[in-house]
Amino acid sequence: MAQLFQTVPSRALAVYAHPDDADVACGGTLATWSKLGAKVWLLVLADGAKGTTDPSSDVVSLAERRTGELHDAAGALGIAGVEQLGIPDGEVENSLATRRAIVEAIRRLQPSTVLAPDPTATFFGGVYVNHHDHRQTGWAVLDAVAPAAGMPLYFPEAGPPHHVEGLLLSGTLEPDVVVDIDGTLDAKVTAVLSHRSQLHGDDEWARTAVVARAVQAGRLVGHAHGEAFRHVALDG
Repeated sequence: MAQLFQTVPSRALAVYAHPDDADVACGGTLATWSKLGAKVWLLVLADGAKGTTDPSSDVVSLAERRTGELHDAAGALGIAGVEQLGIPDGEVENSLATRRAIVEAIRRLQPSTVLAPDPTATFFGGVYVNHHDHRQTGWAVLDAVAPAAGMPLYFPEAGPPHHVEGLLLSGTLEPDVVVDIDGTLDAKVTAVLSHRSQLHGDDEWARTAVVARAVQAGRLVGHAHGEAFRHVALDG
């Protein structure tokens, strides 16, 4: 049974594949923590340049547009800073280079909590496949956090080791905690709607989907709106 997650970290880092992923997955949580005084950062691995069904789209222009949308959304959530690795869409891998970049960000920003996709979740209700970039991002974060970031002989060039106290994995099929986002649901909706290139003009559908998902998660713990995660508490 899921429990209400009430811990507010002083510093948190969300690591996701595409410019809109964090807003959909945990935007309410990031906004809630920011509102309560936490320093929250976002690291986006892929450039988002293939996020379209239009074969005539220019990948450079689309990547630039999505970067602008990303920063607009981050502003709506009160995020302290956004960083991008710029890996081409579809090419995110749990590679040495990706893990090194995540470890460097963790050691520099020193979050106590890291948020990321749950890489073990692949099929959702027979209608959606959690695709390659999402899964690879999740695995790379897990390997960067446990054990690399906290152990000095892993990537010594990436800075002094830093121990992450906990992980919150979104998009999970096995949620065990829920963050109450009732006070920041509007901010989450605004952030999601900032990604105009992904909405195809259907704002109302996106708004309805965000609210419905928040209601579903909140119901797990008897709250109006929430975001559900798999929580991993890491030993020091």
